[in-house]
Amino acid sequence: MWKSDEELFDIARSELFTALVGDILDKLGHHHQFLAPDIKPVEKHMIVIGRAMPVLETDVFKESVTGSSNPLMEKPFGLMFEALDSLKANEVYICTGSSSPYALWGGLMSIRAMKLKAAGAVVNGYSRDTNEVERLNFPTFSKGTYAQDQGPRGKVMDYGIDIEINGIKISPGDIVYGDRDGVLIIPREIEKEAFEGAIEKARGEQLVKKALENGMSTVEAFEKFGIM
Repeated sequence: MWKSDEELFDIARSELFTALVGDILDKLGHHHQFLAPDIKPVEKHMIVIGRAMPVLETDVFKESVTGSSNPLMEKPFGLMFEALDSLKANEVYICTGSSSPYALWGGLMSIRAMKLKAAGAVVNGYSRDTNEVERLNFPTFSKGTYAQDQGPRGKVMDYGIDIEINGIKISPGDIVYGDRDGVLIIPREIEKEAFEGAIEKARGEQLVKKALENGMSTVEAFEKFGIM
């Protein structure tokens, strides 16, 4: 049905939605793949789909600390700039690890990510520079907007590694798919089966929709199409 990530992601944007793919994952026995429902797009129309580039954040209490046994404690923002610069086309910056309220994503980061042709950002925390992010129309998903900077409060400790959000493992290269109804993690090993099933269901649902519009009952529609 597709020959490249670009073709798959175009199909997802034009024909699919997260609820549909989530339904297929349920049928495949993967019942816990949606991130927490409070992670939402900055603008409701935003859709993110791409390969995960996981980022691990941690709380700190000073921008630069001397005398630490960890040299990253002396480095403002830790490895955040390196993580951001490592983004490749169609990758999603997906970050977790912070516990105190500060922004993990913002306008300048969006500009750099767009230059690298990244697909979007999903943070298990807050984003800021909301007017700029909206102007850029860069797909950004967060728990809300909050201006407080991460500078003296957080550092990126590693990136391109496995992370976990709400008990969901996210590995580099997994597909991250989000819209206004939620953010879904599709593990690489089941992506083909998941999206083939979703595309088949989406195209079948168009037949159901037309039948319902023509007056068919839901009982009849389910008996005929097996979709509802």
